[in-house]
Amino acid sequence: MARTRRTAERREADVAPAPARRRGGKRRGWRLGRIIYWGIVASLWGVIAGIGVLFWVAYHLPPIESLEVPKRPPSVQILALDGRVLANRGEMGGAAIPLHEMPAYLPKAFVAIEDRRFYHHYGVDPIGLVRAVLANVLHRGVAQGGSTITQQLAKNLFLTPERTLTRKLQEVVLALWLEHKYSKAQILELYLNRVYFGAGAYGVEAAAQRYFGKSARHVTLAEAALLAGLVKSPSRLSPTKNFDDAEKRAQLVLAAMRDGGFVDPGAAKVAMAHPPHIAQPGGAGSVNYVADWVMDVVNDLIGHVDRDVVVETTIDFSLQQAAEKALDEVLAQKGAKFAVTQGALVAMTPEGAVRALVGGRNYAESQFNRAIAAKRQPGSAFKPFVYLTALQRGLTPDTVREDKPVELKGWRPENYEHQYYGPVTLTQALALSLNTVSVRLTLECGPAAVAKTAYRLGITSVLDANPSLALGTSEVSPLELVGAYAPFANGGIAVVPHVVARVRSADGKQLLYASANTAFGRVVDPRYIAMMNTMMRQTLVIGTAKSASLPGWMAAGKTGTSQDFRDAWFIGYTAHMVTGVWLGNDDASPTRHATGGGLPVEVWSRFMRAAHQNVPVAALPGLGGGWFSGTPVASVDRLTPTDRLAPAPAPAPVAANSSVRPEADHGLDGWFLDRLFGRR
Repeated sequence: MARTRRTAERREADVAPAPARRRGGKRRGWRLGRIIYWGIVASLWGVIAGIGVLFWVAYHLPPIESLEVPKRPPSVQILALDGRVLANRGEMGGAAIPLHEMPAYLPKAFVAIEDRRFYHHYGVDPIGLVRAVLANVLHRGVAQGGSTITQQLAKNLFLTPERTLTRKLQEVVLALWLEHKYSKAQILELYLNRVYFGAGAYGVEAAAQRYFGKSARHVTLAEAALLAGLVKSPSRLSPTKNFDDAEKRAQLVLAAMRDGGFVDPGAAKVAMAHPPHIAQPGGAGSVNYVADWVMDVVNDLIGHVDRDVVVETTIDFSLQQAAEKALDEVLAQKGAKFAVTQGALVAMTPEGAVRALVGGRNYAESQFNRAIAAKRQPGSAFKPFVYLTALQRGLTPDTVREDKPVELKGWRPENYEHQYYGPVTLTQALALSLNTVSVRLTLECGPAAVAKTAYRLGITSVLDANPSLALGTSEVSPLELVGAYAPFANGGIAVVPHVVARVRSADGKQLLYASANTAFGRVVDPRYIAMMNTMMRQTLVIGTAKSASLPGWMAAGKTGTSQDFRDAWFIGYTAHMVTGVWLGNDDASPTRHATGGGLPVEVWSRFMRAAHQNVPVAALPGLGGGWFSGTPVASVDRLTPTDRLAPAPAPAPVAANSSVRPEADHGLDGWFLDRLFGRR
C-alpha cells in the first residue's frame, strides 16, 4: 500500500513540472512577439517621422516647380592676338563645355574618387553614407564625406555652405529632385561645369586653363586626376601653392580609377609616373590689368554680357611679358635708390592698337590700373603740343627764341640747372627741354590754342588753359598721352587707343562686335609732322633722352618730370610702335631725383628692343631721307638740363650773354654744332 502511494507520488512529481515549462515558453514567445510588433510599429513611425521631416524640409524650400537649375553666369574668355588665353572673367571664370567634348577619363576621375556608385543610386547613396560614417568613427573625425555628386551639385546650385542638419536635409531633398528631373549625364555635366577648383576657377574649363594653360578638352589622364583631387579641398590642395599634396591626392584618384575599372592599369601606371606640369599665369599677373580694362570696354561695346563670350584682343602675348619684365627689372634694380615704387607702361601701334599694357608693379598687391585710371602731371612730356601749335602758327624748327628768365605775376619758371642759353632754335629748345622757351611759345600762341592742339591729337582730360600748361601741369593718364603721340608716328592721323578687336559668342556662331576703323582722320598736316619728328628725334640724339637705346631704328620722343620729381615720364616712338612709361608713387610723394631721362628711358629701351626684333626698319614720317644716319653723337651731359619745372623761388636771373654756351665750354663735334646751333 505504502509502495503504491510512493510510486504514485513519484509519477505525480514527474508529471507536475510540464505545465510550468509550457507557461515559460509561452511567456518567452509572447515577449518576442511584442518586440517584433513594437519594432514594426517603431519602424513605421520612424518612416512616418522621416517622411514628415522630408515634407517639413520640402515645405521650407521654394515651390518645387520653381526650382529650376539657375542659369549659369556668363563667362568671358579673353584672348591675345595669337589666340592664346590671357584670362577668364565672369563669376564662374570659365566657359561651360559639354560632357561629350571632354576626354572620357575626365568625368570618370571624378566619379571614381567622389562617388563611385554614382550610376547606381538615386541621388543619395545609403551604402556610401554608412561607409563614410564607419570611416569617420574609426578615425574619430571627418575622414570621409557621404555626399554624392548629386548632393554636391544640389549644394552648389541652391544652398549655402553652412553645416547644419537642416541644410543637409535640404541637400537630400534637392538631390532626389535633381535625379528625378535630370539624367545622370546631365547631372555630371552640370557638376563638372560648376564645381570650385581653387584660385578663382569654377568649372573644369577654367581650372584646366588656370593650372595647365589648356582647354579641359585636351587634358591628359594625369591632369584629369589632379583636377578631380582638388574638389575635396580646393584651397589646401591648390597645386600652385601645395603641389606635393595635390599630386599625392592625384595618385589616390588614379589608384581609385584603376581599382574601379575606370581606366586601364597600364595607363594609370604611366600617369602616376608622369605628374602634370603646372603652368604659370601669362605675364605673371600683369595681364589682369588688361583683363580688367577689357571687361569695362566690352560692357560699353555690347552692353550687359548675358552669355558666354570670347573677346579677341590686340594684345601681343610676348610683348605683354616683355613689358612687365622691363618694368619689374628696372624697379627691382633701381627703384629703392630713386624712391620709386610704382610704374605703368602702354605700348600701341601707330594706328592705336594696344599691344601691351602694364598698370602697376604687382597686380596681386594693387589692382589699381595706373595705365588707364591714374591722372598725373606729364611735365615736359606735354611740350610737343606747345611746339606743334607754334609750328602751325608759322614758326619752323629753325625759328630762334630767347632762352632767358621770364616772370609772370610772381611766377618765375626756370630751367632745371638754372642756366640759360640765350638765342636758341626751337629744335634746340625742345631737345634740351628749356622751360622758359616753352612758356614764351605758349604766351605767343595762347594757352587755349595749345589746349586745342592737345585735344585734337587725343588728350581727353580737362586742361587748364593757363601759362603753366606749357610745363605740363594739367593731369593726364598714360594711355591718353601715348595715344596723343600716335599722330607723330603715323603721319598726322588721330586715333582711338583700342584693345578689343572682336567679340563673339563662345560657340563661334555669332559675331557680336568687330573693330572698325579707329582713326579720326588727319589732324596734322604732314609737313608739321615732319618738323616735329625732326625736332623730337634730337631728344634721343643730344637731348634729355640721349640714353635711349634702340640700335638701327629711327626713334623720337620726349621726357617729362613734374614738380619735385613726383612723376617721371618718357613717351618715345618709331614708325612701328609708340610706347610710354610713367614712374612715381601712388601717394604723389616726391621721388629721389627720378627724372624722365633716367629710369623711364631705361624701361622704354628694354621693352622697345624686344618689340622691334625681326621687324623691318622703317623711317619716321617725313624723315625718310636727308641727313639722319642713326649714329649716336657725343655726350653732352654737362650741357643738357633735365626737364622739370624748377621750384620757386628762382635764383637771380642770369643774363643771356653770360650763360654757358656749349660751343665754348664743351668740345663737341663741329658737325653736330653746325646742326644744333645753326652755324653754316
